[in-house]
Amino acid sequence: MSDQEPNQTNIFNLAEQFPNVAELCNALYERELVSLASSNIKDPILLKRKLSGLSYHIKNAAEFLINEPTPIEVDVHNGTWKSKQAAKCPGAKLANNKDETSKAELWFAKNHYRGAVVCIYVNDYGNEHIELDSIDMISAPEGKFHSNKFGWFSFAGASLEAAKNHVSHQLLKPNKAILSAACSGHTWNTKGKSTPRALSLRELLLSTNINWKTFK
Repeated sequence: MSDQEPNQTNIFNLAEQFPNVAELCNALYERELVSLASSNIKDPILLKRKLSGLSYHIKNAAEFLINEPTPIEVDVHNGTWKSKQAAKCPGAKLANNKDETSKAELWFAKNHYRGAVVCIYVNDYGNEHIELDSIDMISAPEGKFHSNKFGWFSFAGASLEAAKNHVSHQLLKPNKAILSAACSGHTWNTKGKSTPRALSLRELLLSTNINWKTFK
């Protein structure tokens, strides 16, 4: 059992306070168990650790989604954020704009710290989305930092990793539209809007660390 478990609020007690939390937790459990079952995890110790911490992380995510005021809504049936989707990916225009990359460089030079949530624009042969990640290493003198999943980026937003399979990544200066699209799993293809993707539990937990009051 996780050493965090004794300190966590019982989900049944949480359900008394928030009537929709049981349905939300069920959706999160179902999605995460399917994800773990189809993962490439071969180490039984790692899998056991992930399973033992599942209750704690899902309770925290569900409590935040139900209780915290945010500018986007919660779909309790699917355990997701939801917001109005733009006709085109808001990250695409920013990723190819020199003025915006200059603004990004200035913003990240002042607002970089370990654990900070960042938004990464992903373009895979015209299939676009914006994904949440977090900073885990910083090299301020070189004007770059490392994100947990996508690797090194310059403060200006350029990926410093070798391109793989023609998939491009761009760090975006966050704003309300960018964050809403990332949290809601919005996706686009060459024809326009496409079916939203479900966020991983890791991304969902990252979304709970966003201070929405600082973004317009």
